[in-house]
Amino acid sequence: MNAALSQRETIFVEEAEILAHDAHPGDQYTLRLQAPQIAARALPGSFVHLTVNAQRPMRRPISIMRVDAQKGYVDLLYKVFGEGTALLAQNGIGDTLNLMGPIGKPFEFHADKKRPLLIGGGVGMPPMIFCADVLRQDTNYQPFVILGSEVPFPFQSQPSEFMVPGMPGGVIAAMPLIEQWNIPSRLTSTQGYPGCHDGYVTDLARHWLDSLADEERHEVEIFSCGPHPMLEAVARLAKEYDLPCQVSLEEFMACAVGGCAGCVVQVQTEQGPAMKRVCVDGPVFDAYAVF
Repeated sequence: MNAALSQRETIFVEEAEILAHDAHPGDQYTLRLQAPQIAARALPGSFVHLTVNAQRPMRRPISIMRVDAQKGYVDLLYKVFGEGTALLAQNGIGDTLNLMGPIGKPFEFHADKKRPLLIGGGVGMPPMIFCADVLRQDTNYQPFVILGSEVPFPFQSQPSEFMVPGMPGGVIAAMPLIEQWNIPSRLTSTQGYPGCHDGYVTDLARHWLDSLADEERHEVEIFSCGPHPMLEAVARLAKEYDLPCQVSLEEFMACAVGGCAGCVVQVQTEQGPAMKRVCVDGPVFDAYAVF
């Protein structure tokens, strides 16, 4: 079935009130929106397409970082890149934004891969946080989260309470929320932030993978979202260790519902190369099919 048609009954439009809008270093913001229909149906990897301001009707796609289905809100993290997101940052508590969502093919977890490795970079961190939030509800899984950023993290890091095998000395910085979920995490950057690994996310992932026994490594599946070069590096790492890998792609989008085909990427299929729309055929793809 056509992906856009298959999602026709699952994408909702809501006038969402801003419940919280917090600024962080590096022109980053977290946005909490009252959107009960979207919150009830979103899955890790889903995104919303939202209006940023009445002056700018063109929508912006933003990944969902977390939802509370009972309270009916969604959390988003974004960074100001241009005029649209700059206008979005001017909105305050009590203002309303028009949202379409949840959109997109989500990540899929597999019971036999009980050691998910979640790798997020920059504004690609939110889907990994969403994944962690879902995985913590199933004791079958033992996830490990690596987050990387070249600007200050949009949260105050803290020393991790978890001993993680393979971590270089002094690499102790973690995301507090993920630690509260009883999931180990580590942070990485080349900017010299205290407690962070001085290098790339793939470097730290390699340390962890090398520390595992063969039978433990066979239980690993990699999930990742971030800039395109980072995802290419993650895909190479997965291939090197012969691990399954799912990636969420970041692309510019116009309609975000499969109509304009402005966000297509080439993907390898059983029938050969094909052009797929990131918005509705993705944004989550098998890394081996894309790279």
